[in-house]
Amino acid sequence: MSRKTLLRTGPLVSGGVSPYGPLGLAGPGGLALPPGFAGRVVASSGHKVAGLTWHAAPDGGACFPDGGGWIYVSNSELPLLGGASALRFRADGSIADAYRILSGTDLNCAGGATPWHTWLSCELGHRGRVFECDPYGARAGRPRLAMGRFKHEAAACDPERRVIYMTEDEPDGCFYRFRPGDWGDLTEGTLEVLCASGGWQAVPSPAALLKEARHQVEGARHFDGGDGCHYAGGVCYFTTKGDTGLWAYDAQTTSLDRLCEGVRAITAAPSGDLYVARDRAEIDVIAPDRAVTPFLRLEGHDGAELTGLAFSPDGARLYFSARRGRTEGHTFEVAGPFRP
Repeated sequence: MSRKTLLRTGPLVSGGVSPYGPLGLAGPGGLALPPGFAGRVVASSGHKVAGLTWHAAPDGGACFPDGGGWIYVSNSELPLLGGASALRFRADGSIADAYRILSGTDLNCAGGATPWHTWLSCELGHRGRVFECDPYGARAGRPRLAMGRFKHEAAACDPERRVIYMTEDEPDGCFYRFRPGDWGDLTEGTLEVLCASGGWQAVPSPAALLKEARHQVEGARHFDGGDGCHYAGGVCYFTTKGDTGLWAYDAQTTSLDRLCEGVRAITAAPSGDLYVARDRAEIDVIAPDRAVTPFLRLEGHDGAELTGLAFSPDGARLYFSARRGRTEGHTFEVAGPFRP
């Protein structure tokens, strides 16, 4: 996505006509979609999928290439029993396998995919950790303590600057970036926090027991509950759940803009369009020209939070979950003529 298009041409414009047309009547699973699109439930909490009982409280997610098919990974925001699971899809879209990639961790909320095809699963609890997981199921997840011990929400990799941005779910949470010593190796590096001045400053003790990371740097900028986070085209987008804001951090100019309200989760399509989950069981598309239009509405799931938005590697399918509390959850797939 072009920084010039999205960040510097004025406010977002809502109320236009979707590039995909008007939403139709709700179909299977309660999905109301534009013409030409179809949706299905691929997994439900407490029910078997390819032999695996799908986890409760599905949250952050991402897709990874897998030969001719792909893998969708989903976190579980359960206390003590959280972790993450994976769905393996064949090239024709059928489900070939389902398996756990992380177990025995606490409140795994959001996270992020790395360019070297690992999944960063973030713990939301007090002194939460980041676990680097293998979406292919060959290696056990490992904690990356240099990335800090705090209420981790989401992570987003910036391969241009070789840093990983992270959000913190506290009423006075911070916006961080982790600078690995070697890109691709997260065992060592420097944790930095965004300051009110617009610059970044190193956190002296990322895993300190007594003084929390967000209070270690005088002048750190604070946000009302950091939530979703996604990097695309030179911009790191993140949301704040306390005031449902959508923010855009331009990594080149180091400018930070608040774009709109009412957003919880976010991802980007290969086309450059942003897809944002609203706080009312809807997903909107934000085009590079700043037009905001409806893409999806989920009916019959009152009070559900939409989480884990992610596109398949070819951009032809969108995955997300709808969760209510820590028991009910459904993971959806939407396929159709997404813009190239």
